[in-house]
Amino acid sequence: MNLNPLHPAAGVLDQLRMDGWQVIDLLAFTRASTLATARLPGQQPVVVKAGFGSNHVLAELPAEQRPAAYGFYWYAQLSDPERALAREDFRHEADLTRAAADAEHVVPLLDQGSGEQFDWYTMPLCDGGNFRTFMASYKDTEEGLDILADVAEGLTSLHQRGIVHRDVYQENILIHQGRGLITDLGAARRLSAERGPEHRGPEVHWPPEYITGYHQATAAADVFSLAVLIYRYLCADIPRLGGHANLALIPAVLRTLVVAALADQPGDRPAMGDLATALRTAARTVRH
Repeated sequence: MNLNPLHPAAGVLDQLRMDGWQVIDLLAFTRASTLATARLPGQQPVVVKAGFGSNHVLAELPAEQRPAAYGFYWYAQLSDPERALAREDFRHEADLTRAAADAEHVVPLLDQGSGEQFDWYTMPLCDGGNFRTFMASYKDTEEGLDILADVAEGLTSLHQRGIVHRDVYQENILIHQGRGLITDLGAARRLSAERGPEHRGPEVHWPPEYITGYHQATAAADVFSLAVLIYRYLCADIPRLGGHANLALIPAVLRTLVVAALADQPGDRPAMGDLATALRTAARTVRH
């Protein structure tokens, strides 16, 4: 595929091609990274995730040139210190992904490399899209609950390795052959070290402790975020402060744990393993 040279991901894909990759498709990009499907000669396609900082100051383009930028003109050039920090963050992400390579229901790192402009790593290509697509396309409740149980087990595996994901939501759950897998450890931290700013928020799927202690968030943060996703999936709504109106739509065997998992205080939430067990039991209940 050929992108307009003004596209923020164009330079990344061009460099991958120069390094011998056949780029098949651009999957997504942000200011910090680009995801593409690609293959090396004689090998199967994989997902390549490349860390980069945009070199474009598209906000300063003349008006007549902006249409060629596809609307991406809000990407501003990073300073050298910002670019170095972004590269350090990406290497941290790759390091955690490699450390979790044998974790159950976590998308593994296959290979990684480094170039002059950016670092990259590869992951398997998943055939079922992400959980947002799953929710939007159809709603097989049994299959959905089993996928979410897979995710809970994957998060349990991460927690057992001392890793907190800190960004559990629809797009970070991939589906392969009907099974759910956690991906994107870009926000993750090791429990042994504080990481990130003290204050972050608000986002619908983030727990309240991110407002004052994001850098110290524990496994209980992932429990809260997964409970938000369970509620959204089963109730087609988001949890509300002061009460959850659609609880009757959650299977009884799961309902109490979901409510507990949405508690404001991390210490009042159940363990992720308990949530995984309840999800698996709820899927069997729906099946019968």
